[in-house]
Amino acid sequence: MLERLIKSLEEAPLVRRGEYNYFIHPITDGVPQVEASLLREVCMAMIKVLDLDGIDRIIAAEAMGIPIGAAISMVTDIPMNIVRKREYRLPGEIAVHQATGYSKGQLFLNGVKRGDSVVIVDDVISTGGTTRALLWALDRAGAEVKDICFVIRRGDPDIGREYKALVHVEVTDRVRVIDRLL
Repeated sequence: MLERLIKSLEEAPLVRRGEYNYFIHPITDGVPQVEASLLREVCMAMIKVLDLDGIDRIIAAEAMGIPIGAAISMVTDIPMNIVRKREYRLPGEIAVHQATGYSKGQLFLNGVKRGDSVVIVDDVISTGGTTRALLWALDRAGAEVKDICFVIRRGDPDIGREYKALVHVEVTDRVRVIDRLL
């Protein structure tokens, strides 16, 4: 399991964003295209490692958490809530201020109720900024975050709690998978 993911990561091109080597990959960027077989491999691996017992909602952040969360939702029948980049001003909406290694922005959490048991899924964790902000918002909403899983971990980000990642990569002049969960 994860052979497609590992091969695709090791072949991923790099671009420079300031001082940051950014790898371009179908799971993290949707570029050049997201192959169904790769998304299925990632989805099934996440279902295998996530604690989904009693979960009310899958939480996925825009943009690339969406296809991952949608695939898991379709297989498990657990509803998905998307943390969006657009403000809707719905009752109970929570603004999520996030900063990553290469950008800053704002996301908006809607539809999560006090007492909801949730899991967070996302494409990559590198600094942990988005996830820390999302954990704050979910805590404010009164949800219980039961588990967190990323497809890719870059570096050793601390988000203040345990999480899982299918693969751990090192990025220098190329992407190298240095550890895998399965």
